[in-house]
Amino acid sequence: MKSLREHPVAATIPVSDLARAREFYEGSLGLSGGKDQDDGGHTYPSGDGSYVHIYPSPGNAGRSGATLAAWMVDDVEGAVDELIASGVTFEQYGEPLNTDEKGIARLGASEIAWFRDPDGNILAVESR
Repeated sequence: MKSLREHPVAATIPVSDLARAREFYEGSLGLSGGKDQDDGGHTYPSGDGSYVHIYPSPGNAGRSGATLAAWMVDDVEGAVDELIASGVTFEQYGEPLNTDEKGIARLGASEIAWFRDPDGNILAVESR
């Protein structure tokens, strides 16, 4: 086997209500395509061969408290503006992250903004 660093990685996100989650991931985030899976979930393709898989798991949805997926984008502020226009609300954090009024944290050369899906799973857009 090759080192794991040479293989793609994917986000797998538990949700309590698949129909409600699909409405958010497709309608608010703009994900499309993909296919239904044997576990009752749905997998959406994303950039560079990556993907996001949402699956029904009511007992685990929204319980992590950590970022489950981050989309790497060229323009965080532009992505935030587009997502806000689609109804996404961004988290506001104080020290040590100190997000601005849009929810963007500037950490050295990196920018990142966090938001939640309908179950409270934490997602983000982050600068490449």
